This record gives sequence, C-alpha cells and structure tokens, in this order.
Amino acid sequence: MRFLLFDRVLALEKGRRILGQAAFGRSSVLAGSDGRSPIVPASMLIEAMVQLLGWAVIHSNDFRLAAIVCLVEGATLQEPALAPGTTVEVGGEILAEGREDSLGRAWIDVAGIRHATIERVIYRHFHDVDPAALEREFLMRTGRFRSGAIADRKKAG
Repeated sequence: MRFLLFDRVLALEKGRRILGQAAFGRSSVLAGSDGRSPIVPASMLIEAMVQLLGWAVIHSNDFRLAAIVCLVEGATLQEPALAPGTTVEVGGEILAEGREDSLGRAWIDVAGIRHATIERVIYRHFHDVDPAALEREFLMRTGRFRSGAIADRKKAG
C-alpha cells in the first residue's frame, strides 16, 4: 500500500530545497491522549517531511535513483498538537549528497510558525531504477510545482 502525506509541491530548487503543502483531514487523525480531542499523530508529520525531502533527493539526481530513508534523528514537535483540518507548509533542504546516500533536514510550518523539525535525515540510494517511470510518478504524486529558487523566508531551515 502506498500513501502520500503531502498534497503538492509548491517550489523546488534542484539539489537544494523543496517546499510543499499538506492538509490533514479527519481520516489522518487519532483520538488525543484524553480520548476526546482528535489530533494528527507525530508519526504522520515526520512521514510527511521524510516523503517530501525524499522526492527532492530523487529529483536532484535526475530520477536515476530511489531514495530510501534509513535514519531520522533529532525530530521535535511543538505543542499544541495539530487538529484535523490543519494545512501546513512542509519544507526540506538537502545538506550533502554522495553516490550512496544523501543527508538533509526538514520542517513543518503552521501559519508561518515552525511546528516540527527533523535535524538529520539520511537516505540510502538505490540505482537499479527506471528513470522515466520515477519521473512520471514524481509528476503524478507531487502535483504542479514551479521550478526555480525558493524565496528566502524569515524562518527557512
């Protein structure tokens, strides 16, 4: 089963940054610790960041590899937890790339305020792929996006 936890790519700077959007509806929430207040689970926020940044790594390498996450370190989430219906901005930055792996960091902003971060995420590269098929999947899964540099933001990365 495949699922995507971001809705679209808003901006993409090849080999550097990606910015996307995710909206968490009722189907993506669980009951809160008090049993009454629905919340978006932290694992789903982390997965959204990891998925979006992974596509940036694949795009950066011209779809000649698959990027499989192998380490997530330094994840932090701010309170309060997100409620159903929240739309967030998801961002990621590629910090280093080699033939075998990539290193990046990611974040989620809610209404311009940093809500979640991953300090370090490592993706292992797998080179036995069909680049044309990966590119088609990228375009299908990421929606329309505009290429070019991401505008500098006060709280970027």
